[in-house]
Amino acid sequence: MLNNVKIKWIHSLEHKKYRQQYGLFVAEGDKIVGDLIKLLSCRLLVATNDWLCSNPGIEAAEIIAVDKMTLNKVSSQKSPQNALGIFEIPQFELTSEVLSGKLSLVLDNVQDPGNLGTIIRVADWFGIEHVICSIGTVDVYNSKTVQATMGAIGRVKIHYTVLEPFLRNINLPIYGTFLEGDNIYTSALTAEGLVVMGNEGNGISDPVADLVNSKLYIPDYPFGKTGSESLNVSVATAIICSEFRRRLYGKTA
Repeated sequence: MLNNVKIKWIHSLEHKKYRQQYGLFVAEGDKIVGDLIKLLSCRLLVATNDWLCSNPGIEAAEIIAVDKMTLNKVSSQKSPQNALGIFEIPQFELTSEVLSGKLSLVLDNVQDPGNLGTIIRVADWFGIEHVICSIGTVDVYNSKTVQATMGAIGRVKIHYTVLEPFLRNINLPIYGTFLEGDNIYTSALTAEGLVVMGNEGNGISDPVADLVNSKLYIPDYPFGKTGSESLNVSVATAIICSEFRRRLYGKTA
């Protein structure tokens, strides 16, 4: 039964403090919940009978069938769908050995939940297993970011750490995006390494920039044209990842 105590508990997870306290986060939506429930431990599933009948064999610690009106009471969405899940926040190891031989993303104070969610989708699309976030990066488990990942949050390993000491002690190539960098299409790129993407307004912070050993730039077209000052960080991430993977495909074709 979905009583008031449980409803209040679900709503408490809208706040980072309680997500960290309980080690849980909320995901909403037919597809996202359907994807995540196969990938992560589900503490509680609240769904309509129609959704449960359409998804036989679903496993969760607790399943509560409700009508749409009741689901609206626990949803944080303007237009709730038919399923809401409470999932355990996974914990992952972050070491040089874990990242060795792989391309990984590093996010330096990315603030917009939608940007972070889209970057995680991009990472998932291009087979990037690890996304390493600065402590100042927006919480990946807030509802807007979870929605924007469209289920990719269950496949990509997300880490939060203090970037400067982490990067200082990592023995991998460190790439970063800068307006004064070298053209990515003519630069040498490796199959393994870290790609640093910066804050929406300020780019990569100076302490982190000092640890980048290969500065890249996505050129506009045609050269010298007056246009937008910069690209959205999630769009830039997609372009960067695509070029790294294109080089890899070229070597293995």
